[in-house]
Amino acid sequence: MEHHNRIRRQLMRIEEVLRAHQHWQPVAPDASAFESTQPFFMDTLTPHQWLQWVLLPRMHALLDGGHPLPNAFAVAPYYEMALEAAHAGRDELLVVLLDLDKLFAGDDA
Repeated sequence: MEHHNRIRRQLMRIEEVLRAHQHWQPVAPDASAFESTQPFFMDTLTPHQWLQWVLLPRMHALLDGGHPLPNAFAVAPYYEMALEAAHAGRDELLVVLLDLDKLFAGDDA
């Protein structure tokens, strides 16, 4: 249960970073944006939108429903490539995403 709590706290940290850098959107993208078959919905959503509208809700749903969590999970490498070095909040976002990845790698000490 402690592992689930750490994951939930990390998800909240990701949201906080998105909000702090004005990347949080009050309105969801059009429903067709969620029909993508591409990883990270890269053809229909921005990287920040994918975090807000796909990753965070799905992870919270898994936790809330007591469903199994992914065994291997890594999103930080995509964001290292997808966001330019000068992108507002990039470094802070990468830190919280790396921390999330570590939780799924079992490296959460």
